[in-house]
Amino acid sequence: MARNHDEHLTPEEVLARYTAGPRTGIFTDGSCEPNPGPGGWGFVWVQDDEIVQQKCGHEPDTTNNRMELTALIQAYESLPAEGVFSLYSDSQLCVKTVNEWAAGWQRRGWKRKTGPIKNLDLVKRLWTLAQAKPDIELKWIKAHDGSRWNEYADALASSWAR
Repeated sequence: MARNHDEHLTPEEVLARYTAGPRTGIFTDGSCEPNPGPGGWGFVWVQDDEIVQQKCGHEPDTTNNRMELTALIQAYESLPAEGVFSLYSDSQLCVKTVNEWAAGWQRRGWKRKTGPIKNLDLVKRLWTLAQAKPDIELKWIKAHDGSRWNEYADALASSWAR
């Protein structure tokens, strides 16, 4: 059951409504309304549908991409140094940054052929964390498609707006 992107559910409402999607992993999300404007981020770490840890935060003046990156950074920082984990983000930009682009940007002195790298402070921090924890697999997950724990991360990220 997909939902309207503009519908803001509480984490409790998400758990009551959704059951689909992966049951184990770390799910992250960022939110900003309007963009730029006030925003929030959140992550939830679950094992067999049980919450191991969750965290969320808020920035008064930010962008959606900064909140998506911050959620990933907070998740990486919260995970143990050792261990194999699946880390999910519904931001293709963030997933491609870590999985495809950052290595080349670093080799070129943190430059892109097409112009400056946006949010470079957060990109560098995320890249350093990803390099330090190579057993964490960062995966893209479709947003707002009814995946329980991705919807839950969204609810954490948008909780500041309620």
